[in-house]
Amino acid sequence: MLDTLITDMRTLHAVADLRQRVRGWKRNGLTVGLVPTMGALHDGHLSLVRTALRATDRVIVSIFVNPTQFDNPADLETYPRVMEEDTRLLAEAGAHVLYAPTVAEMYPAGFATTISVRGVSEGLCGGHRPGHFDGVATVVCKLFLQSQADAAFFGEKDFQQVHVVRRMAADLDIPIRVEACPTRREADGLAMSSRNRRLTGPGDRDRARALPQALAEAARAIAGGQPAGPVLAATREHLLAAGFSDVEYLELRREADLAPMAGFNGQPARLLAAAWLAGVRLIDNVPVPAAGA
Repeated sequence: MLDTLITDMRTLHAVADLRQRVRGWKRNGLTVGLVPTMGALHDGHLSLVRTALRATDRVIVSIFVNPTQFDNPADLETYPRVMEEDTRLLAEAGAHVLYAPTVAEMYPAGFATTISVRGVSEGLCGGHRPGHFDGVATVVCKLFLQSQADAAFFGEKDFQQVHVVRRMAADLDIPIRVEACPTRREADGLAMSSRNRRLTGPGDRDRARALPQALAEAARAIAGGQPAGPVLAATREHLLAAGFSDVEYLELRREADLAPMAGFNGQPARLLAAAWLAGVRLIDNVPVPAAGA
């Protein structure tokens, strides 16, 4: 694999320019990695870039705040946009291309196609954000086709999203490898997220860390043989008492296909949660460790 750490990162805004650059790489036998993001980058994103740089010869990072995956217009409006800072971080990380299309480039006049993935998109975030995963599947499909990447890298924090993207790529025969990378966490355990920037009230960050702590404790209890139902009910009450205003969902799901699980049976499983704190929606998930792990 060639040395990928270079300083002349290019920022491209048009599909045609991106494809031209990728064609040149592929003529030279280079492999291409893609890291799709919506910007407001943190070390979780940058860890994906570092993984992509180790796995492929050339790395594209996309920044596109995708309007079709927001069910709440206010959430779209307030989503952080810090392109100058993001550009600096990506150049320092060694990315080769920053792909930042406009809305008009991604969804030109007359655009009329939506991709819907059944099964893994149902329930959890999909149950509380109508149309969200249709928007995700559609834009990620376009990014895959626009970039012609050999591999794409996603964080496990958005665990349901990883399943949706993998199912979409497999069903549509898109020749790309979808890699899921471990969730990066702050020192206090909170999963890194662009939305954490909005936890600005007194004590918000202290209260937020109750989410990963409660999930970890619940996972250990369930793995230890305690019935899942009572453990999850107690965990929900604990989060509300810790200052969360609402727990959208807190569920035990099979890791392989996100099928609901009434109890832990030794198969790889995940606890997944979404909860509101100070007007910010936080999501997280943890594996349920196998017996003896």
